[in-house]
Amino acid sequence: MRTGGSNISVFPQRGTPSQVGFERREMERILNLYGRMVAAGHWKDYAMDMRRDVAIFAAFRRSSERPQIRIEKRPSERNRQGMWSLHGEQGQILKRGHELVGVLAPVERKLMKLVAE
Repeated sequence: MRTGGSNISVFPQRGTPSQVGFERREMERILNLYGRMVAAGHWKDYAMDMRRDVAIFAAFRRSSERPQIRIEKRPSERNRQGMWSLHGEQGQILKRGHELVGVLAPVERKLMKLVAE
């Protein structure tokens, strides 16, 4: 019997996720904000991307455009500036932080202005 060859399977190590994702409470908060922005007529579509190092939620005015905002979760940045970041339409970082609530605050303020108009 012959052994060897290149049929070696490497399993991910315990505690090392193969991709980053949003937890249930995080998704609830993000989708709650998204729903209110849709109701205000400001957003019409969204997309999510879950990669090995980052989870992204993007909101669009129209599906054919660039996202108006992107919410990113990067656990590797947890001990630096915070794992959450809010990016604008041109890709600029609008806010960073350790808590999702604080990072979403600029969008919440914008929603308050939209509702007041």
